[in-house]
Amino acid sequence: MGARFRLPDRIQTSILASGERALLDRLCRLMPTWVTPDHLTAIGTIGAAIAGAGYVASNWRPSFLLLASFGLLVNWFGDSLDGSLARHRKAERPRYGYFLDHSVDAVNNLIFALGLGLSPYVSMNVALFLLASYYLLSMYVFLSNQVLGEFRLSFLHGGPTELRLLAIGFNLFIFVEGPLELSFMGAAVSFYTLLVGLEGAAFVAIFIYMVLGTAKTLRRHDESFAKPRCD
Repeated sequence: MGARFRLPDRIQTSILASGERALLDRLCRLMPTWVTPDHLTAIGTIGAAIAGAGYVASNWRPSFLLLASFGLLVNWFGDSLDGSLARHRKAERPRYGYFLDHSVDAVNNLIFALGLGLSPYVSMNVALFLLASYYLLSMYVFLSNQVLGEFRLSFLHGGPTELRLLAIGFNLFIFVEGPLELSFMGAAVSFYTLLVGLEGAAFVAIFIYMVLGTAKTLRRHDESFAKPRCD
């Protein structure tokens, strides 16, 4: 606990990063003084719960997918703005904020996955596979934070905001098209289950690629220091 905590270098190369940054800065200036970063973190979790409930309720009415999309927007608002507001007010609590934010993110992603898996459109097994693959990428981010001192917020020019927009588009597509099934090895498979499975497979592929590249870099770095020096 006595060691000084250093915030890692944030690597953000997502497509919407610059526009999102401008929007978040404007929202920070408009935010009432009584609103705290902790309030926004809680709002993000409420958004996740709304999204999860919307997915579950789509068993009765497909229009509840619109509620799930609204929950994703609320989640973006709280999750993206909590740290931004702390930095804007110069009231950062590096250890607490880092620990709480990413712990809450893990819970929120679990809520998303369970809600999606309990919907009539995506099987639970594939929804949990997507969650596990996302956790793999998160693990890479946390490990690279430790060994490289950098915190990667995006992969292939996409980050959490782009993923939320993709999920909202996914919800709207389901709402418009309704259930779609494909025949796979003689069995009927939901088209949406297949799409989610492909997304999870893409996350796993990115994880493997990043791990191999980082391991190669670290090995060269460590070997260069391990070589004996001639004075």
